[in-house]
Amino acid sequence: MISLKKYLDTVGTGFNSADEAEEGDLVTITVSAYRSSLLEMGNCSLDACPGLGSELKQSLGKLEARLSAGVTRETVEATESGVQQQLQDWGRRTALHYRQKAAEVKEILLVMARTAESVGARDQRCAQQFDNVTMRLKKIANLEDLTEIRASIESSAAELKASIDRMTAEGKAAIDQLRAEVTTFQTRLEEAEQVASSDSLTGLRNRLAVEGHLERRLAAGTPFCAAIIDIDRFKQVNDRHGHVAGDELLRQFAVELRSACRSKDIVGRWGGDEFIILLDCTLTEAKAQIDRLSAWVCGSYKLEGASGPLELKVSASIGFAESKPNEAMKGLLARADAEMYRQKAAARARLQGAAEQGQTA
Repeated sequence: MISLKKYLDTVGTGFNSADEAEEGDLVTITVSAYRSSLLEMGNCSLDACPGLGSELKQSLGKLEARLSAGVTRETVEATESGVQQQLQDWGRRTALHYRQKAAEVKEILLVMARTAESVGARDQRCAQQFDNVTMRLKKIANLEDLTEIRASIESSAAELKASIDRMTAEGKAAIDQLRAEVTTFQTRLEEAEQVASSDSLTGLRNRLAVEGHLERRLAAGTPFCAAIIDIDRFKQVNDRHGHVAGDELLRQFAVELRSACRSKDIVGRWGGDEFIILLDCTLTEAKAQIDRLSAWVCGSYKLEGASGPLELKVSASIGFAESKPNEAMKGLLARADAEMYRQKAAARARLQGAAEQGQTA
């Protein structure tokens, strides 16, 4: 992490010439980049460890908000110290988290090993019992009294049946125990997989999970469409009403987005205020779906801002593209992204034109 304190010590805080003023602008730009890095670091922590990344993201967001309120040597020093402490704490917790996960996998292996050992011991006992019965049957062959032969055979048969029944019962108990323990661990693994593939803020699939779906679909070669959705002027929501309001808008927008999509569609948060949808359909069908989706998710949202309840009119720019044979993921996403930015530029031009007409009138 770059030390802003050292940088401020180098350039100073007062600007009495054109060169010094230029250095002041550079400080402003550097601080802005530092703030952006803090926010992006929080987003990356969600990918690195979804279970613990949310807490680090919130902590770094608070530190970034402190810098946005004003930059002084004291705030920079406090922020840098806070960042170092948060990263160290998060690193320790993350290492412990993954050690615990490794311990769970080790426990699964030990359960299977113990079960195999138990079954082996049972089979050894049964083999010994079968050997005893075999020896007894050999002795029977040497007997001449039919009554004695019959009694010995009945005794051996009863012992053999008891041994088989015991073996069956022990085997069933071992299998039942193994099945119960495997089911427990399977549930844990499924929950861990769900956490690892989900965005902690919105509950949608995270970027890594969506990339996995993209790679599998491109490898299969079946045509599909990818749509990228970007909330218009989202940065203004954070700047004017705070990150708490911005996060709430993202959560509500995600709920509406999921509701507007079909159950077979893959819906995820791509990063920041961008979302992504994978649709199993042609470009024509995708356009109709996107038009309906846009009408659903765009509109009024009620939020709790820093100064109280507020209602915002939210719009979004959506770009989509259909996959091509042998196309790489990067190419497909680049086309969808370019279309999204074209839509955003067109919307911005319409707003500017409407404003100019209003001023003329």
